[in-house]
Amino acid sequence: MSAQASTRTRTSQAGLTAAGAIELLREGNARFVAGDPARRDLAEQVRTTAAGQYPFAAVLGCIDSRVPMEIVFDQGIGDIFSARVAGNVVNGDVLGSMEFACAVAGSKAVVVLGHTSCGAVKGAIDDVELGNLTALVDKIQPAVTAVEGARDASNRAYVDAVAETHVRLGLDQIRGRSPVLAEMEANGEIAIVGAMYDVATGAVRFL
Repeated sequence: MSAQASTRTRTSQAGLTAAGAIELLREGNARFVAGDPARRDLAEQVRTTAAGQYPFAAVLGCIDSRVPMEIVFDQGIGDIFSARVAGNVVNGDVLGSMEFACAVAGSKAVVVLGHTSCGAVKGAIDDVELGNLTALVDKIQPAVTAVEGARDASNRAYVDAVAETHVRLGLDQIRGRSPVLAEMEANGEIAIVGAMYDVATGAVRFL
């Protein structure tokens, strides 16, 4: 059985490196895959975090119901900032949220988490048009264009290749559109990394 997880504090956050933050996520996902999550007193974490929060990472993921980030990384209340939007697309509001997480609230890592069998990616491949969704999937089109092969949303390998490429392009967008985060990364204050979650196994692969 895993050990009792403690609530993040200002001291524990400050003592963590960018590499250490990524390692915590790796370890958490390993516990999740093994079915051995850390023990937590969530009620105690609610009480402890009421006066302040000290998350160690900010994760941008998809709204897909199969990828709840606190669960797949085995994190508790106050551990990570979670931003979710279909297709884990990067936009101005997401960038502002990440800047708050790192430059103001002290997080040590930014993770863009894509996943296999992504419906938003399939929508981009199929040129779906539906209200506001049309503009959203348009943001994934550069990844579709970048991946060689027939545009086939029924081809899982192709869909997953587009999803991974989209994550990598998202990292470029973060660095290119946020001088705040780019400078923090250059100074070694934070890590900006991509990852892919496998909906069939529960495993996260960092890129």
